[in-house]
Amino acid sequence: MIEHLDNGDLVGIVAEPIETQAVVRQLVRECAGAVVTFEGVVRDNLHGRRTRHLDYEAYIPMAVKMLRRVAAEAHVKFPDIDRVALIHRIGRLHVSETSVLVVVTAAHRAVAFDACRFGIDRIKATVPIWKHEYFEDGDVWVEGVRPSLP
Repeated sequence: MIEHLDNGDLVGIVAEPIETQAVVRQLVRECAGAVVTFEGVVRDNLHGRRTRHLDYEAYIPMAVKMLRRVAAEAHVKFPDIDRVALIHRIGRLHVSETSVLVVVTAAHRAVAFDACRFGIDRIKATVPIWKHEYFEDGDVWVEGVRPSLP
């Protein structure tokens, strides 16, 4: 379910496909001159092993709480942004499906790009979501790599 925050931001953990353009339409206002989106998609391999599909799991109440926190952090770190959307999908995903969406709107592109990268890096570092990757020759729980943040 996608939660609409008081400031117009959107956060959520969803089981259905993420509709990027629908999310963007909900965020954009007349003050926005830039919309930056990042979509994490399921790739067809990990370290040379061919991927069949992924299963994402989350501790949903904590994941949503942390997504709210990441959105708030983005506004503090980048006060010139307007709105943010942070949405992660759970359940079974196949190659080329979107697993995570970060959208940032702002008057100008530079801050929107910076805040978008910050958003995905913070999601990866702090939000309790786990990935189980299934290959043609077995499966593995994938541990996230904590990015170095400024």
